[in-house]
This record gives sequence, structure tokens and C-alpha cells, in this order.
Amino acid sequence: MIFNYYTNSCKEISISNANQFYFFCKATRESKASDGDRLLKKIECLGAGRGTPKQKAQVVQELRQKYPLKALLQLAGLPRSTFYYYLHQSQNPAKYQMVKEQIVIIFNENKKRYGYRRITKELHNNDIRVNHKTVRKLMKQLGLVCQVRSKRKYSSYKGEVGEVAPNLLERHFKTNQPNRKWVTDVTEFKVNDQKLYLSLILDLFNGEVVSYNLSRHPNFKQITDMLEGAFQKLPDKVDNLILHSDQGW
Repeated sequence: MIFNYYTNSCKEISISNANQFYFFCKATRESKASDGDRLLKKIECLGAGRGTPKQKAQVVQELRQKYPLKALLQLAGLPRSTFYYYLHQSQNPAKYQMVKEQIVIIFNENKKRYGYRRITKELHNNDIRVNHKTVRKLMKQLGLVCQVRSKRKYSSYKGEVGEVAPNLLERHFKTNQPNRKWVTDVTEFKVNDQKLYLSLILDLFNGEVVSYNLSRHPNFKQITDMLEGAFQKLPDKVDNLILHSDQGW
């Protein structure tokens, strides 16, 4: 009786579902302090927007024998499907236990490098049908985090440090004559999942590619082949040519 009274009254004055639950529980607890006082205190807090859907579902389940389920769900602001989802989940605590064990095995066998997508695929290969979202949730519960190795980028600064040449260019990248200022570098890129290395020389006079070499491996031979190609294009007499690099080689 008191339940229906507060439901209708709150609707008439457009009070939100959460506050309807709050006022109902408050009034009921005050008038019937000995009847389910512990649950009413709990649902008062949850109904005021302080609880999760799972917590609300648990309390609604405990009160559904005394009050209409439809009204409880309405006052709690809890969809019926959400309530039954958590109810089913609570009745099957070991539902995913076997799946969890398999996830841990696959995760450790692959040196902790598999994320939820690859683990889901492995589970399917083992005839264990489970959604990838469920696998992600279970991995989070288990505290399993994929350890991604950072990709090592190519750097020509390796090996023993040789003699450092003076920086003759000093960031003066313009010139009014060809074959006065050349710059060179090695760049790494991928083609069809294969690493390739391009070493080239540019003439700062007009941005022309003087010479280049494309190789699967960045080595000293690549540099010498590129330089030989560049020197063959030089005229007989060239004065004060500067070849600028990052001095990786």
C-alpha cells in the first residue's frame, strides 16, 4: 500500500526514478524499522544514484518477494534485461572458470604477448566459443596485460664512435651553384612488410637526387656504392664541395 502510494505520488510531481526509490525506502524504513531494515538502508543509498546496476539488481532480487518486481525495477531505474543479466550471472559464478584457465595458459605460452583478439582466436581454434568482449573482460579481471615490444627504429648511430668531422654547413642550406653543398642520409621504410633502406645524396642547389642506393640491409657497402655513383657524375674540376651527413657512418 505504502509502496503504491509513493510511486503514484512521485509520478504526479515528476520526481526521477532514483529519487522515487530514495523517498519510498526512507518512508518505509521510518514506518517499518524492523522489517528488512538492512536492505532498505542499502536500497536507499543505491536509489539515490550511488550504486552500480549490479548492486541494484542484488537488492531488487532480495526485495522481490515482498514487493512487485516491475515497481522495484521502475523505482531503481533498472531495465528488466539488466536485472536478469546480473541475476543469471550470480547464479553461475563458475561459468567462465574453464575459459579463464585457458586464457591464462594461452597468455603464458605466448610469452604474455597476446592481446584479447589473438587469445579469442586461439580459443576458437580449441573449439571454445566465446565473444571477444568477454575475453577482454575476463583478462581485465585476471589482471593480464599484453606486453607489447616497442619497435626498434633504424639508427645509423651504432657501433664505435669514430672521429667527428666539423659541421661546415652550419645550417646554411642554400647555395647558388650546383655541386657545392650535398646532403646525405639513410631512411628506413616498409614495402609489403619488408624493411628497405634508402641511402641518397641531394644537391641543395636544386634538390636534385645526385645518387642513391636501395638495400635490404643498412651497411657500409650501401654507402660506398652510393658515393661511387655520385662521384662518377661530378665534372672534372670541382672546388669546395661539402658533403653533409648526420655522421652516422
